[in-house]
Amino acid sequence: MKAEDTITIDLTGKTAFTDAMVITSGRSNRHVGAVADRVLEGLKKAGIKDARVEGMPHCDWVLIDAGDVVVHVFRPEVRAFYDLEKMWSGTRGKSKR
Repeated sequence: MKAEDTITIDLTGKTAFTDAMVITSGRSNRHVGAVADRVLEGLKKAGIKDARVEGMPHCDWVLIDAGDVVVHVFRPEVRAFYDLEKMWSGTRGKSKR
């Protein structure tokens, strides 16, 4: 789906709720929703059927909680405002992939 600026942050030992966080961006609300739908399809194919989803109606920021991995799909402006990369990795872009 051509998500942009995707990073993965290893949270092993830093939090009890997940082992990794994936943060990515879509260019518009529609693109954010399409990326989130594709992630959910991939999770179902991998056997993870109970992922919890927040934010799909508006698609400014969609959070997908798949247990060991939490995925955030943002519009760029919303991503810059919340700046989760800085909050969780300590240095912006440190875990960039």
